[in-house]
Amino acid sequence: MKGISIIILAAGLGTRMKSNLVKILHPLAGMPMLAYTLDLAKSLKPEKIVAVIGHQAEKVKDTFSDYDVNWAIQKEQKGTGHAVMQAKNALNNFNDTVIVLSGDTPLLKKETISELIKSHKSKGSRVAILTTEIDNPYGYGRVIINANGKVERIVEEKDASETIKKIMLINTGIYAFDKEFLFNALSEIKPNNTQGEYYLTDIIGIAAKRGLEINAVKAKDSDEVMGINTRLELARAEKIIRKRINDRWMLNGVTIIDTETTFIDDTVEIGRDTIIYPNNFICGKTKIGEGCTIFPNSRIIDAEIGSEVKIKDSCLIEESKIGDRASVGPFAHLRPYTELGKGVKIGNFVEIKKSVLMDGAKANHLTYLGDSSIGRNVNIGAGTITCNYDGFKKHRTEIGDNVFVGSDVQFIAPVKIGKGAIVAAGTTVTEDVPADSLVISRTKQISKKGWARKKRERQSKS
Repeated sequence: MKGISIIILAAGLGTRMKSNLVKILHPLAGMPMLAYTLDLAKSLKPEKIVAVIGHQAEKVKDTFSDYDVNWAIQKEQKGTGHAVMQAKNALNNFNDTVIVLSGDTPLLKKETISELIKSHKSKGSRVAILTTEIDNPYGYGRVIINANGKVERIVEEKDASETIKKIMLINTGIYAFDKEFLFNALSEIKPNNTQGEYYLTDIIGIAAKRGLEINAVKAKDSDEVMGINTRLELARAEKIIRKRINDRWMLNGVTIIDTETTFIDDTVEIGRDTIIYPNNFICGKTKIGEGCTIFPNSRIIDAEIGSEVKIKDSCLIEESKIGDRASVGPFAHLRPYTELGKGVKIGNFVEIKKSVLMDGAKANHLTYLGDSSIGRNVNIGAGTITCNYDGFKKHRTEIGDNVFVGSDVQFIAPVKIGKGAIVAAGTTVTEDVPADSLVISRTKQISKKGWARKKRERQSKS
């Protein structure tokens, strides 16, 4: 949007979070809190975005290294007015409307801030503030309206009298300023308050004294402008954001059986006609195709899932790729770098790590496949394992197309099994197997008649 630049205030530690991690990096529905404000700012297409940071500045910059943002450092936290001053140099060549946002209001919607900008520009005001009314305004600055119905000033909670504290109309900390007025007024404010800080809100009083009209726009939904200062508020915001996410996917053709127990990160993508049952956590950059069914109690992280896939109950899937029409679970674990082809079947208590299973392969139960390549239409019998670690390094097992592996087989890697081979049940494979061969390694079975009965008789006598 031409004619606007955005300053985001994000320098504070967030002491009420009781955390060693700076507040704006706390995760919220799969993204750091600050990401929501940065994404909002980006969606407005401003000429510049300036984020004022302080505590753990390098960690913040590293976290958002792929964002097009100008970073300004507030080395000492001397208040919101002082924070805005740190952005002045970054806006030297800009002379229009400056929007001030907060890094800890992740619920703010584009429609609301767009309305603030529209109102500010249409009325030609020097300053516009976003307000709202809440039942419990503790902690927020109160907006004081004079007898003529005009905004007179903002009083912070710590400086408010008992009478002022009863006012329900609050300052959200979100503003639109004429740039020239903003920095001119900032040069006049003094730290004459209990905190000894430079309050950005003092600009409102300066504007009123100059006889400038202060444009106030009220947010319809007070939740939208809620600041996050404690973990209680973080949990409340998480619930609101996750409801928005679930609502969005349902409106786009995804069935969610129980929205209260379905947790989908904001970074996830889901195709239409997919059905998600309760108690599922779908996290990170997971992509799910169309017509999938995710049965209860699974956690899916950074996975790429094709169409018409079934994830049966109680699976853990991490950084894996699953082809169309595959089936996984119940009680399966796909560890990172697993790739399943089309129509692959992975069943009960199967663990796969850093392995590729080609189209039509199946391992239906009680199996571990690590560091392996499994060909097309291979059958892996129950109890099969790849012995991939020799105590020093990992080794690969390679199994060709159409191999049949019986139950309770151990592959002592590195080993290769040729196409079409049959591996008999109970075999320990220590050498490469040629194509179309039968491999079997068992000791001769010996049955001693009556031995068990005689043993019991000896034991009873003793």
